[in-house]
Amino acid sequence: MFAIPLSLAAADTAAKQQETLRGRLTRTPNDQPALETPQHETIALDGDESTLSVLNDERLRGMDLELIGHFTSPRRFLVDPFHTRAMFVHKDGKRLIITYWCNVCYIRTYTPGKCWCCQKYTDLDLRENDDDK
Repeated sequence: MFAIPLSLAAADTAAKQQETLRGRLTRTPNDQPALETPQHETIALDGDESTLSVLNDERLRGMDLELIGHFTSPRRFLVDPFHTRAMFVHKDGKRLIITYWCNVCYIRTYTPGKCWCCQKYTDLDLRENDDDK
């Protein structure tokens, strides 16, 4: 059996340690999602397909976001997988869950797009808690 030296295993775990990043959602010069930190640094964002669909939602641009994940380099942040609910908006002193709502069919989703039922584009619906848990 192959053994990984403890120092390498510990370094790998430390590199992927969960971190929180907060700032305003913006875009990089090459039009990728990014966060502008309070120190005015631009951090490029990456994530799975569902995470990127939310980060690319123009309605969230300029909002105060909190993201959970880890840095893959000094200026690149990988948001944790979508199913872990690692993205929040801070507004009026509240930490809000990002959801999308169809007011025709009363269907809630967690990524932007058309309602799977009526095909109406869903509304951004920031919520204090998640009634669907």
